[in-house]
Amino acid sequence: MITRTLVNALALLLPLGALSGCASYYSHYAMFPASNSSGESRMVRLTWQSADYPDWWLAQDQATSIQLETQCSERVWRLTDQGQASPGGCGEGIRACGRPGLDLLEPNRKPVGEDSVCLAVYPERPGIRITDLGATLELNVYCRPSQITRGRGDEAVNLDYIRSSAVPYVVNVKKAPRGSLAGRLPAFDESVCD
Repeated sequence: MITRTLVNALALLLPLGALSGCASYYSHYAMFPASNSSGESRMVRLTWQSADYPDWWLAQDQATSIQLETQCSERVWRLTDQGQASPGGCGEGIRACGRPGLDLLEPNRKPVGEDSVCLAVYPERPGIRITDLGATLELNVYCRPSQITRGRGDEAVNLDYIRSSAVPYVVNVKKAPRGSLAGRLPAFDESVCD
């Protein structure tokens, strides 16, 4: 009787164990050349992380915000979507809001408001989420820094970033399992910043 009860219990537990699916974790990154607002040639890096769940699993795929960095600059942008815990307040889709006092809207160099979009991925698709992105993306840049540098003690801190453009930047994205050698982020060459 105990053996039959044990067999029945195992028969119930095995399918439940199969349903406990786990996510696959990935690093996404891109590195591409572009000009900053000063016209200097710089490398730009996009990075984010994702958790992909099997189609049959109840949980939705998840992703961190996209971080955008420009070589030689301390300004870091974070593009969020509606699925983020704290999405920005400047509209739907994947975007980053400008900051009053730091950014100007192009082409008229008008000061940004709290709801001004400075960076967007596929702005014509307002329902898109970061988890929907594939091997390429289109990045739109609408702003420029109001100040390129800011003083910090005896040093000047560079706040410049990728130049605004009427045409989107088409960016090829690499995806690799998190923690793998292929998932290591490319580093900036800081020697060009001196």
